[in-house]
Amino acid sequence: MAQPGQQRGGRVVRPGVFYPAASFIVGFVVLAMALPEAAFAWMTAAQNLIVGSLSWYYVAVVAGFVVFALWVVVGRSGEVKLGPDDAEPEFGLGSWFAMLFAAGMGIGLVFWGVAEPLHHFAGIPNRSSEVAQGGDAAATAEGALVQTLVHWGLHPWAIYAVVGLAVAYTVHRRGRPVSLRWVLEPLLGERWVRGALGDVIDVTAVIGTVFGVATSLGLGVSQIAAGVQALDLVGDPGLAAQVLLIGVITLMAMVSVVTGLRRGIRWLSRLNLGLAGVLLAFAAVTGPSLFLLREGVQLVGIYAQNLIQLSLNTTALSGEQGVEWQSWWTVFYWGWWISWAPFVGVFIARISRGRTVREFVAGVLLVPSAVTLLWFTVFGGSALWHQLRREGAEFRGGLIGADGSVSQAGSLYELLEGLPWGTVAVGAAVVLVVLFFVTSSDSGSLVADMLASGGRADPPMWSRVFWSLLEGAVAVALLTVGGETGLTALRYATVIIALPFSVVMIAMCVAMVRSLRAERRLQLRIQRGLQREELAARVWQNLAEEGVVDPDTGPEDAPGDGSGRHSPGS
Repeated sequence: MAQPGQQRGGRVVRPGVFYPAASFIVGFVVLAMALPEAAFAWMTAAQNLIVGSLSWYYVAVVAGFVVFALWVVVGRSGEVKLGPDDAEPEFGLGSWFAMLFAAGMGIGLVFWGVAEPLHHFAGIPNRSSEVAQGGDAAATAEGALVQTLVHWGLHPWAIYAVVGLAVAYTVHRRGRPVSLRWVLEPLLGERWVRGALGDVIDVTAVIGTVFGVATSLGLGVSQIAAGVQALDLVGDPGLAAQVLLIGVITLMAMVSVVTGLRRGIRWLSRLNLGLAGVLLAFAAVTGPSLFLLREGVQLVGIYAQNLIQLSLNTTALSGEQGVEWQSWWTVFYWGWWISWAPFVGVFIARISRGRTVREFVAGVLLVPSAVTLLWFTVFGGSALWHQLRREGAEFRGGLIGADGSVSQAGSLYELLEGLPWGTVAVGAAVVLVVLFFVTSSDSGSLVADMLASGGRADPPMWSRVFWSLLEGAVAVALLTVGGETGLTALRYATVIIALPFSVVMIAMCVAMVRSLRAERRLQLRIQRGLQREELAARVWQNLAEEGVVDPDTGPEDAPGDGSGRHSPGS
């Protein structure tokens, strides 16, 4: 019998998820277009309330997700297969890693790889004033890189691993649809997850996916426009050019998602990761190579040494400056990753059938974190190296403006232009942003479609096209009507949406603990049963050799004593 939402035919969606989610997103766009100032004021008030009152909660809960993920890696249930016990991985290791990394945060790494370390160098609370007064600029630069790694390393991938593991276990091991509602079945029971509460969970996931991807689209378009300008292809890309870029890339993403996982998304992700590797190697070889090698080794140690402290840092003693900094960085990132978690978690769960629990969590948690460390070492480290060389112990200059500003969209190109064959490198970076843009959009569209169709692993083509167009339309509408204000309001929305979904994620962790413990108990019962059978067979063999029992019979033929135990000597 079909699961809920898996109706016969190719055109049916789950009404309780599809229509509320689509209506909310369209209504948000209409409200932003009709009353941009009022919408922005409401978003700002909600954002300030959350950051001012609950920043400690975001910090604590994300640190808890890291602990949970590490517990799963070292736990005794790591050998459980995400699928039947004899299942083999659906995708090879290279393709699997390429898809999860490209969907997870590839576009963000390109956008922030240079900009964020420079931002932190100029503005970590209680650090900028020290450097401005002639303090240790090198130590501040090191702190900027470590803070960046906290935002992009283990923490976001632990968030993805929590959702991804819960969905993968539910879908591949227990045979449920690709939907977040069924993850909570061990806690809520089948009746509740089938009903309206389950719809609410999936609607929240769809909205978070679309908003999170649309935010990335806004970032990506601004960086593509800055790259086009750096190549002198246009003067100053205006609004019409940016809207055209969104349209073209949305069309590319739509083609990719229509062709499916094995063709469009899979091969585009591999191409994407390959080009990123080439650009990374180019920047490492043509940049300050020896410094980067030394810095990479040193950064691993400093990151590991300070991980617990920075994971729980709430800038409590920095006053209003600390609260403002949290709102722009740590709390925003944790909210953004949580709002992306349904999208990335469901997507990597979809492509992870046949892997063990330990392989899944270790792969999702550790390998991307290592690549992230390498990326920021090369690009962020090079930017800070140039910054310090140009200005010595001065606080500003070089890649940081005289007023302490950093070009978020253009700083990567500024760094690449200073390298040999800089123009070629800038062109490659623009192409890379486009590809990451497409892979994020097509993966997000596929996940939103699976959730809105009731958990179908291969939803109908028309609905894939619908969600692809809706994501592009959200980005275009907010860019057209609100400009920076619209995109900022959308960013605030991701933080707001993350608050209720973080509670869902906590429930996911509890449900997974119950499921893995039940799985462990079942494994122990099976193991003990096999051991008993093996022991009985050995005893029977010894008795047969001594002539006590008939060697042509087995332990199962022995008469019982009424208690279910065999009596070989009776």
